[in-house]
Amino acid sequence: MSTTPKPTPYSTHHNVSFKTELSEKVHPATIIPTNNTYTNTTIDPAAAAAEDFINDVLDKIPLPRWAIYTIAASGALLILICCLCICVKCCCKDKKKRNRKDDKIKMLGVNGTTTTALVQPDVGDVEYGSTKQQRGKLLYSLEYNAALSELTVGIKQANGLKAMDVGGSSDPYIKVYICPEKSKTCETKVFKNTLNPVFNEQFNFQISKSSLLKSTVVMKVFDFNRFTKHNIIGEVSVELCNVDWHHVIEEWQDLGEPAKFEEEELGEICFSLRYVPTVGKLTVVILEAKNLKYMDLGGFSDPYVKLQLALDKRKWKKRKTSIKKKTLNPYYNESFTFDVSFQQIQRVNLVISVWDHDAMTRNDAMGKIFLGCDATGNQLRHWADMLSNPRRPVAQWHSLLSAKQVNSTLALKKKIPLRDKLPL
Repeated sequence: MSTTPKPTPYSTHHNVSFKTELSEKVHPATIIPTNNTYTNTTIDPAAAAAEDFINDVLDKIPLPRWAIYTIAASGALLILICCLCICVKCCCKDKKKRNRKDDKIKMLGVNGTTTTALVQPDVGDVEYGSTKQQRGKLLYSLEYNAALSELTVGIKQANGLKAMDVGGSSDPYIKVYICPEKSKTCETKVFKNTLNPVFNEQFNFQISKSSLLKSTVVMKVFDFNRFTKHNIIGEVSVELCNVDWHHVIEEWQDLGEPAKFEEEELGEICFSLRYVPTVGKLTVVILEAKNLKYMDLGGFSDPYVKLQLALDKRKWKKRKTSIKKKTLNPYYNESFTFDVSFQQIQRVNLVISVWDHDAMTRNDAMGKIFLGCDATGNQLRHWADMLSNPRRPVAQWHSLLSAKQVNSTLALKKKIPLRDKLPL
């Protein structure tokens, strides 16, 4: 029977002395300072200096660290978004260039034939491609009554008019007259903010059969502007010698570019109207005129403005401004007040005319316009705005017409027949 030998005192003493010796040898290596002396020796001095600099800068900013980090992250995100947008835009531009290049160099169509239309399009393609430049179209009617020697021009409606205002719309109205005499000009009412107005208005012109065959009906579409010159959108001209008068003509026609030589520029005048119904006061302030027609040899005029009220188509009251010497753009700012009752204002016409003063000869009429119950177009609109805004002055620019046109349209009655040949 074997037994495990007991350790001898020598072995125990030997083990203890061995452990003690081992501990004495290991102790200097195991007692290592914990002040990161070893790790600091592995950091780049430049990086440590940069980190200290950044910490100093951040400490000087009077904001908490979280706010600084938020601002920095937002700026980085914004820069990233801008870079992404620029990349997308560049990619889209390159794609368009590639598509355009492909359209130029591709010489075969879908059916295998050469696409000659890309090089020289036919007439149909040209008209289709030019639709972006079109001014719109107009529906009108023509009817002639030979027994009465009367031509009736109907302005039905317009469609797809060219936008003249910033908002992508227009305020259209139409002028109608007959060339070459142009003795009478009619205007439709103004439609606000539309490119497809429906007028349904008719205008009558007295014209003989012989003159009818030598005349042309002109229908001009304008964009209304209260304080600036009205912009022309386009026109339709119909030579009456080519019309079959056995029946009423009604047709659509595209608006074309206006013929500038037919439009006589007589200038413009700006004035304000104010009516107070409770006291029966009509106040007209003649503000200014511009681009008047020169009447003197030196290329100027001496203009003044005459105001005349007509009640029931008869001359009633008149006033006039001062004379401005040697100018085509006079400034007046002169006010005139008339006593007009509320019952009379419904039967009154205001005639405003510009005259050139001559000391030695008779004064010459430079242009004329009238507003009131018998007016049409812009003149009627200005008059209606005045009545619908009592006690408030309403100002507007108006294009002057010839005295012959206004006189034939207004047709004032005169008590003395011998005065028919005298100017108003």
